[in-house]
Amino acid sequence: MSISKFKYFFDCCVGTWVAQRTYHNLTHQEVERSLTEFTIEPLSSPLKTKVLIDNQQPDLPNINDLCGYHLGFETVSEKGERVSQQLNMLFVPQVEESMIIEGDYLRDRAYEEAKPKVAHFSFDTNKLELLMTTYYTRVVSVDSITLINPNLRIRKIINYQRPPESQPLDKVVLVGFGVEQKA
Repeated sequence: MSISKFKYFFDCCVGTWVAQRTYHNLTHQEVERSLTEFTIEPLSSPLKTKVLIDNQQPDLPNINDLCGYHLGFETVSEKGERVSQQLNMLFVPQVEESMIIEGDYLRDRAYEEAKPKVAHFSFDTNKLELLMTTYYTRVVSVDSITLINPNLRIRKIINYQRPPESQPLDKVVLVGFGVEQKA
């Protein structure tokens, strides 16, 4: 069953990770490298409920079965700039077709905007790839995490300029690539 692969993916994600990333800012034609250390811990049932409430979502009877995590990270850019953040996230599967699981990705604090955010996710059980799409005010972030093995993930982030309603994503403003290894 594909939901078991979904849970396996998230079980492997728990722990401390070190990520080396390269960001290509296409609006300024700049390339920047960064190092991120982050920790992922399972989210307790009360915090899962809090994430639902923060996002004005109904209480779910199967909340204990949902994958939810606390993420804390610190990033240092090659310029010496530091960014730290902590957030709670919850993945609520809604559709399972063939080898793809889709649903809502809820956070109590979003990366681009410091407020609760509901986004969309899809998970490919063949590739063990999680794809998260978030519509922010100015950009649309498409973030991919592919689990190569329990200790290695490949990350790809593409930020598009947010287009007018019902127009395609076609103006890329930032691309990031990363290798994430369990510490």
